[in-house]
Amino acid sequence: MARQTRRDFLEQSMLTAAAAAAAGSPAFVPEARAESKSPNERLQVAVIGVRGRGQSHLSAFSRRKDTEVVAVVDPDTAIGQQRAEKVGNNSGRKPKHFKDMRSVMDDKSIDIVSIATPNHWHALAAIWGIQAGKDVYVEKPVSHNVSEGRRIVQAARKYGKIVQTGTQCRSMGGSIDAINHVRSGKIGEVSVARGLCYKRRGSIGKRGKYDVPASVDYALWLGPAAEKALSRPRFHYDWHWQWDYGNGDLGNQGIHQMDLARWGLGVDDIGQGVISYGGRLGYVDAGDTANTQVSIHDYGKKRLVFEVRGLKTDRLKGAGVGVIFHGSEGYVVLSSYNGGAAFDPEGKMVKKFNGGGDHFGNFVSAVRSRKHTDLNADIEQGHLSSALCHLGNVSYRLGRNISVADMQKRLDGDNEATETFERVVNHLQGNKVDLASAQLVGGAHLKLDGRKEVFVGELAGEANPYLTREYRKPFVVPAAKDV
Repeated sequence: MARQTRRDFLEQSMLTAAAAAAAGSPAFVPEARAESKSPNERLQVAVIGVRGRGQSHLSAFSRRKDTEVVAVVDPDTAIGQQRAEKVGNNSGRKPKHFKDMRSVMDDKSIDIVSIATPNHWHALAAIWGIQAGKDVYVEKPVSHNVSEGRRIVQAARKYGKIVQTGTQCRSMGGSIDAINHVRSGKIGEVSVARGLCYKRRGSIGKRGKYDVPASVDYALWLGPAAEKALSRPRFHYDWHWQWDYGNGDLGNQGIHQMDLARWGLGVDDIGQGVISYGGRLGYVDAGDTANTQVSIHDYGKKRLVFEVRGLKTDRLKGAGVGVIFHGSEGYVVLSSYNGGAAFDPEGKMVKKFNGGGDHFGNFVSAVRSRKHTDLNADIEQGHLSSALCHLGNVSYRLGRNISVADMQKRLDGDNEATETFERVVNHLQGNKVDLASAQLVGGAHLKLDGRKEVFVGELAGEANPYLTREYRKPFVVPAAKDV
């Protein structure tokens, strides 16, 4: 099928999504009902970044009858070629491997780019894809800093492209039902949402100078990041814990729960203020990001509290990686990607939530309908939730070492914040962290203009530079006027 014919088909197709779980909630579509069976309607897909999460992208797009993975992109030649060889397209054809994503951006036969690179590449890859006429599925967090996320939103709207965020809880029936329960007032007035990322993370090894794997084109891997020698023992994955490439567990695991918490609160900007505290505690290694961190986001009458614990810990109200919504007439605990339960004020369970969905299928349906409102996780939702993770990290990075006593004084008078801090202290003591000598960081208390997405107040001059970064040419995320 000629390119123009395929695009005409995409513009004209109107594949109806399954009914929403409740009024106002996004739809999720079972794959068997969402896909076309005609090989002439296959959307051509390039998957960019295939070592980790990218394998799920390869599987999702290759097993469908109406999509085909035609390109695998990874600067690690060994991994990229291996993944390309193992892809089992329904068409029976094997995709080609490329080191440089610009090769697939230039290919006009490719309809979709699906991005699972390290975080520092997400925004530029997405914007390049949009500008090249592709629809985009981009993993979470959609950005490495706040400004990048807004640039993707602007590009998507300007060029009329469909851009899905990889926060798949948005397509899970159980999560949809739980959020509807919260937002419909079933647990009364909700003033606090608490996100939890209680996930054990060990040391990544001594900081030093290490050799990049011979199969990796390091210049392409670095992309927008500054040119620096490899300082961690393990090249892959452990970039999550270094600021140049990752965002800590706030932007790794935590973004899923941050998104659910913001969704349940029903807030649609980045808030009025933020303060964060914590540290990289329990070991000294090549990591920069906190392994123990609390971020408190101010939404006026509402508050979003996020807790990261990378050391051994017990669950809170049955959740380790999850979200707790505290209402005046009960609470809801989301303890998995696809469900949880509602409880009365005495802790008696009153309702269970459970159910899956198809996030990739929802994306393909929206690609065919050409309506970004059909997406369960449109890029703007992904941007706002990713931004909250970045804001917590900005506060933390502007912080100073502080004693436990002084941190308690800073929180004095705020019952919610004090209770959370006391639990953190008990947690650290349980892990035998010497709090007298530990490098606990008390972050800056920052004020925000949530609509303009900038810091305001006396610390704005220090904080606003963290909303973006210096980019290594030619890998530059464009400014708003250049999107």
